[in-house]
Amino acid sequence: MTGPDAEVHVTALDDAGRTARVLWTHYEPVHAITYFHPRARAAFEAVGLRGFWRGYFAGRAAPLGAAEPAPVTAAFFNFAPHTVARALPAVWRLATPEEALRARLTGAVQALAELTYELPESHLVEAAELLEAAAAEAEPAGRVLGAANAALPRGEYPLARLWQAATTLREQRGDGHIAALVAADLDPVETLAWRVAVDISPLNLLGRGWSEEQWAAARARLAERGWLTPDGEPTEEGLARFQAIEDATDAAAARPWRTLGPERTERLRELLEPIARAAHTVIPEGNPIGLPALRS
Repeated sequence: MTGPDAEVHVTALDDAGRTARVLWTHYEPVHAITYFHPRARAAFEAVGLRGFWRGYFAGRAAPLGAAEPAPVTAAFFNFAPHTVARALPAVWRLATPEEALRARLTGAVQALAELTYELPESHLVEAAELLEAAAAEAEPAGRVLGAANAALPRGEYPLARLWQAATTLREQRGDGHIAALVAADLDPVETLAWRVAVDISPLNLLGRGWSEEQWAAARARLAERGWLTPDGEPTEEGLARFQAIEDATDAAAARPWRTLGPERTERLRELLEPIARAAHTVIPEGNPIGLPALRS
């Protein structure tokens, strides 16, 4: 990137927390195609994982091995325990973790190939190398899903490497976000109830498995804490407290970008932007994973 705007971008990205958030909006869509692109869904179905949630639970939990419900409920955080128990360990009778891992990578690569066919190979290779360099600096301690994905074998082709690095980084960031939520004494349904009050439609979260009574109780607890008004609107205190959680999440995800440095980080952002924009075209706006808007 050249010209006066380059300095503006690099200077802005020197703030570690802001850098972490901006880059998250660029690599998260790369990961998320595994849940929504038709080719990715077809790859899961080919090994017996039919239906959105079978592919989701098997694909996302597979780096942990043939896990039972309890650790997956803890690691995924915002699903009701009975919802996880309905999926696991039943999915392992349909596909082994190894088969699920191959399916998710095959589907993701096929999806990315379709979305990036107009980009030169050199663009994809450089993006994969920079994203891998960032993922290699992601601290695994205390980050179960991030560490499990980081331990997987390196992909053979650029798109496989790109997707795996994006997945490692998004899971590592998610682990840090859960730590911030726990530190703030928010439970899973309280967290979801807060997001519904602020920026997510409740229809997008129906698959999490919480009952109407649990939703109502969570909203009442948030009101007692002063985060919501009696009629369910966010308060200034609630907004400030949740922003502190978001800031802590960004801070916990900042190490890879500090190590990569502002110039290489900005170059990576440039390379990821057209890939992320293409991914957004196949991910529904009302999706159940809360995909962030692309930030530049």
